[in-house]
Amino acid sequence: GGEDLEGLGRRQRRLKTRVSVARLKTQVARPELVEAWDNASSDPVLLVALKGRRNSVPVPGHWRQKRAYLQNKRGILKQPFQLPTFIEQTGIQKMREAYAEVDGDKSSKQKQRDKVRPKMGKVDIDYQVLHDAFFKFQTKPKLTPHGDLYYELRESEVDKSHFRPGILSPELRTALGLTKPTDPPPWLVNMQRYGPPPSYPNLKIPGLNAPIPPGASFGYQPGGWGKPPVDASGRPIYGDVFGHGWGHDELDPRYALAPAEKAYAWAAPDSDNDSDADSSDSDASSEPDQQPPGPQTIPPDGLASTTSLLDTPGAATP
Repeated sequence: GGEDLEGLGRRQRRLKTRVSVARLKTQVARPELVEAWDNASSDPVLLVALKGRRNSVPVPGHWRQKRAYLQNKRGILKQPFQLPTFIEQTGIQKMREAYAEVDGDKSSKQKQRDKVRPKMGKVDIDYQVLHDAFFKFQTKPKLTPHGDLYYELRESEVDKSHFRPGILSPELRTALGLTKPTDPPPWLVNMQRYGPPPSYPNLKIPGLNAPIPPGASFGYQPGGWGKPPVDASGRPIYGDVFGHGWGHDELDPRYALAPAEKAYAWAAPDSDNDSDADSSDSDASSEPDQQPPGPQTIPPDGLASTTSLLDTPGAATP
């Protein structure tokens, strides 16, 4: 209260009234965006809301560093500038290197004379070649997308932009010991147990929501593709793993959502499905001979309950 703040300085009073990080995470819609210093803002809730907006550009991370910007690159050998490909193909770089080698053999007196009376037009190159290089074969430079900021030593990191989820390169297959095309990846069994990756709900994974390669077989033997999870009626939960032509929209309504809504729908509580399940149970009790027209609803974690998989169809439940 106000009595606890009496006699405190401005700094102590500000620290006393500052909201904790744990409490701030409970007050915002996206707690994963909260950082350790966000509670020091004058309006932490507004700050986190702005960080969660689409196309918002974050503040460069070097604002909290003690050292000056780019001081960590001191002592690192700078790579020489490399001409673009369309200019290098004209051969101008080789001409300049040849003239530089000739100038290196000159004496200091000859170099001084060339400075006073320089000879122009030493690089003899066809201007049509230069015209074609800039107006026909010129390519756009590599630009960073919106919000992709530079930070120190970024150029020394491995470029991961060409990686695609679900696609194994030959080097990765060799490292994992997948010598044959029909060998399953080592994480397939865990995906069949816990569900597909939440960040990639539409990713086609053979053995989970897509058919396995020709010549492969299901099972837990060496080289087997595990056992795909199915519901009580024997239909696959995550996708058309058996190749029967079932679409994702028939298996789970969350696949038909917009891409921006899928990330929240797969993690949201399934309250509507629970009410649908209750109504379907009441309908099933009134009409025991009628089968449901579509597949069962999948829980939000992607796994069917253990009791629904173990119950015998038509058996009386206690």
